Amino acid sequence: MRLKKIDENLTVCKINNSSAIDLNMDFYSLTKTADEISLVCKTENAPTETIKREDGWKGFKIQGELDFSLIGILSPIAKLLADNSIGIFVVSTYNTDYILVKKEKYEQALSLLENAGYRIS
Repeated sequence: MRLKKIDENLTVCKINNSSAIDLNMDFYSLTKTADEISLVCKTENAPTETIKREDGWKGFKIQGELDFSLIGILSPIAKLLADNSIGIFVVSTYNTDYILVKKEKYEQALSLLENAGYRIS
């Protein structure tokens, strides 16, 4: 399986409303439920007004479009990282998954994944 590094620093935050979000940003994930609105974006694009904010994330994406019939794509990655005390934050889109780890664990995560046979670009 191929993974692509996301070089930018990322932020995960909880916001009051989405009206101040620039929907023209080139990378973001906005999720609204009955309980909250969450935003993942490049740190440089994070809103100044947040309920909670956590900077210091880096990420990689699973390359290619993942068919909904595929099972167990994310679990081996999550297990490998969890077994090495690396927490993850996952963002899923229609086509693929993005796995975020804290910046200080990013290189370790990439090394573990590469050693496990994942091709990283």
